[in-house]
Amino acid sequence: MSQAYQPESAFLSEEDYLRSELRSEVKREYLDGQVYAMAGAGYNHNCITASIARLFGNHLVGTPCATFIAAIKVKAGDAFFYPDVLVDCAKMGGDDYFSSSPVIIVEVLSKTTRKADTTSKLLRYLNLPSLQEYVLIEQDIVSIQVLRRRKHWQSEFFYLGDEVTLESIGLTLPVAAVYDRVDNPDSNEFRRQHLLTAKQT
Repeated sequence: MSQAYQPESAFLSEEDYLRSELRSEVKREYLDGQVYAMAGAGYNHNCITASIARLFGNHLVGTPCATFIAAIKVKAGDAFFYPDVLVDCAKMGGDDYFSSSPVIIVEVLSKTTRKADTTSKLLRYLNLPSLQEYVLIEQDIVSIQVLRRRKHWQSEFFYLGDEVTLESIGLTLPVAAVYDRVDNPDSNEFRRQHLLTAKQT
């Protein structure tokens, strides 16, 4: 989800946040005692999150793992965030409102979310014992960064023409499939070249 990370109210306890979130008409994240309202997302953002959720969901049919798209909060230490996409392979402890054991989290970057997604959220996500991969996807260009848990966290980048393997869920995807229908210069040029090649064969 997109958001500007401007706090909307005075300090709230975790209990007060969770209680008030049930009544809130908009999704709100919680960090350092402050709540932050989530704004809507644009066309490219929605194309990417829809593609990821569809590809993950189809792959995980018949497994214990469930895919959620910007609807289930993650409890990350003393913070609560709404990732764009997450996969949780454990029962959520009887709590319908948040996950505390995601194996993979995906965030789609924008000008308003990049700082939070690569700093405050990243630090808290990487401290989740269950998390195996954190995926950061650009929407204005084609670039996918995957941070993987090894002995220490390692980062890889993937671009058009590459395949990205998400080891936590055993899925390999062409980068082009993630950017299906996305309207940015990289994606448009890739599709144009692909069409020209197809016509020549």
